[in-house]
Amino acid sequence: MYYKGVYHLFYQYNPKGAVWGNIVWAHAVSTDLVDWVMLPPAIYPTAPFDVNGCWSGSATVLPDGTPVIMYTGIDGENRQVQNVAYPKDLSDPYLREWVKPDYNPVIAPAPGMNATAFRDPTTAWQGPDGLWRLVIGTKDNHRGLAMLYRSRDFKRWAPARRALHSGDTGMWECPDFYPVNSPGIGGGGGGTKHVLKVSLDLTRFEYYTFGEYDNATDTYVPDAALADGNDGLRYDYGNFYASKTFLDTAKQRRILWGWANESDSTADDVRKGWAGVQAVPRKVWLAPDGKQLVQWPVAEIESLRGNHVNVTDTLLKAGQHFEVSGLGSPAQADVEASFQVMDLDKAEPFDPAWRAADAQTVCAARGAEAKGGVGPFGLWVLASDDLKERTAVFFRVFKGGGDGGKHVVLMCNDPSMSSHADNLYKPTFAGFVDVDVAQTGGKIPLRTLIDHSVVESFGANGKTCILSRMYPTKAIGDKARLYLFNNGESDVKVTHLNAYEMRSAKITADVKQNT
Repeated sequence: MYYKGVYHLFYQYNPKGAVWGNIVWAHAVSTDLVDWVMLPPAIYPTAPFDVNGCWSGSATVLPDGTPVIMYTGIDGENRQVQNVAYPKDLSDPYLREWVKPDYNPVIAPAPGMNATAFRDPTTAWQGPDGLWRLVIGTKDNHRGLAMLYRSRDFKRWAPARRALHSGDTGMWECPDFYPVNSPGIGGGGGGTKHVLKVSLDLTRFEYYTFGEYDNATDTYVPDAALADGNDGLRYDYGNFYASKTFLDTAKQRRILWGWANESDSTADDVRKGWAGVQAVPRKVWLAPDGKQLVQWPVAEIESLRGNHVNVTDTLLKAGQHFEVSGLGSPAQADVEASFQVMDLDKAEPFDPAWRAADAQTVCAARGAEAKGGVGPFGLWVLASDDLKERTAVFFRVFKGGGDGGKHVVLMCNDPSMSSHADNLYKPTFAGFVDVDVAQTGGKIPLRTLIDHSVVESFGANGKTCILSRMYPTKAIGDKARLYLFNNGESDVKVTHLNAYEMRSAKITADVKQNT
């Protein structure tokens, strides 16, 4: 949340080790979303209503300016219940200490409800009738539910008669529900759409829809053109889960935080002493064509840019690769590039068997080493000198498979050659990109943030985003290399590339922590 000039990040944390358990709300603050001060935990088990853990939730700023946290506590009977906490001292700019009223829990699972699947309350919103509303994730057998609750005073909450939305996809975790401005389409005026995002416990992927929310009836209807469920749109087609947005009132933007789990072994996590990272905060908004959300790293991240290398109008012929040299350490870099396909006629036909498949299946079948007509082309990041370790971030273009005969553009992160280490989970992640390359003159932009074990890529100006984890053994620190490559028949021109070495953010401990 943003409160009186300070950004607050609360996150699930185990103070006793780099494995899951003993969950508390860790707390960090920042004035720029880049440099952070780590504070003592804000919320931790102290009472019967959260004695077995303080799980996820959200912050809401009340009309009088008071922030309140609503979180899931695990009580003495291992039920999931919803509790509130308030700052102890509003004059403390960091809001270090939080107080839990004795009247908790404020929402308990109703009789007959699955009390072990009732968690993650959203930020609350106030309707025209003055009532507060929020959504909690739960399930009924295999049906995931976004349950709506209402309150007049933030203390006593009652369930709505029906769920805000549901789907036959298992437990819905970490729901998020928020408005976005809708652009005017076809000359019409803009309006407001509402986004509903859910995290699917069964698949560990997240999906969203957007559509019309009626305040009066508390009904939500996704736009008819959107797939709902496992075939729906995703913020990120990689390792990105349990996300949450907040409204940054200072800059009138919505910011998305997402969590990336480790892909190495638990023993590796214990050895290195940490597990799990937050993705770079992203601004999120509705695309001008109204078809999907778009994301982009917050502009403040660019303050870390240092040494700069530029490549302009460089042709990559079939089978060629080219090192982008001059960066001190490409293991920590921000790369913005634009690729132009020189001969779209060489695109392979889109296999009809792939129509029912997701992008990840297609990319697994046609990875970075599978030569094609148009592509694969893109970046090799975190590459070793001998290229035996490398992670490919690339595009591949097919013809004839899109709507109206449009080309199909596939974006992939392929870490299959990323490391010599054992016991790693190295899935290929992929998403289709909604770009008409015939209309753009064959151009596709790509931005990739590289941060040692994390690679975050944004295709077509943020239409398709993919985060991957990798653990190179050779391509580390100043031993890492950055390359452009083309394994397709069509020549590809790198019309421009700007690569920046990134400084490290300042992460410091709270000076008052030991007083």
